[in-house]
Amino acid sequence: MNGARILIVEDEPALLRGLSDTFTAKGCEVLTAADGETGLRLALSSQADLVLLDIMLPKVNGYEICRAMREHALETPVIMLTAKSQEEDVVLGLNIGADDYVVKPFRRQELVARVNAFLRRQRGARQSVWRFGEFELDAGAHKLFRKGREVELTAKEFRLLEHFVKNAGRALTREEILNAVWGNEVFVTPRSIDRCVTTLRAKIEADAHSPVFVQTVRDVGYRFEMAEQ
Repeated sequence: MNGARILIVEDEPALLRGLSDTFTAKGCEVLTAADGETGLRLALSSQADLVLLDIMLPKVNGYEICRAMREHALETPVIMLTAKSQEEDVVLGLNIGADDYVVKPFRRQELVARVNAFLRRQRGARQSVWRFGEFELDAGAHKLFRKGREVELTAKEFRLLEHFVKNAGRALTREEILNAVWGNEVFVTPRSIDRCVTTLRAKIEADAHSPVFVQTVRDVGYRFEMAEQ
């Protein structure tokens, strides 16, 4: 995290100041904006490594900022900060390009951990081998290993797991997963994802009913955590 440039767009002065102090203390270069218009300008020009983005902002809202970033082909991770926990608000933000969300009020340590995970993922974006717990996923070889022994996966399970690890830490909607893993296949529904997740969990989780890696995000979809077992 040390040296990362973080843009915080938040109109609540106390929260903006607190977040700025927190990430400055972690060695980050922090840029701030208290309204959407300034936030949009900085989001498009500052070359930030990550953006913390409030949704309800004066002048320009967070959805518009995130949409503009993606329209300009900026892949900067965006974590939404929102007081709204309704499914439609969260899903809208994720579907227009946000990577994750945190509902206010939130624990500062949780947000720092999320930010750190995204920055690590960014640094390793070009890797082809991922390790999580006792497992090693080799995208080049198209194989999953556990303690050196291959774990048999179906083609769909492998594609789903590969999409998860490449997007570790992100809250992924079912629609996004369908598009990335199933593509234009016909007769596919969100239940297809849930069934594939169930079979995948049975192969990688110590307890499929209490998963460590493939976390369910209520009313949204799933999030993969590179946790240690």
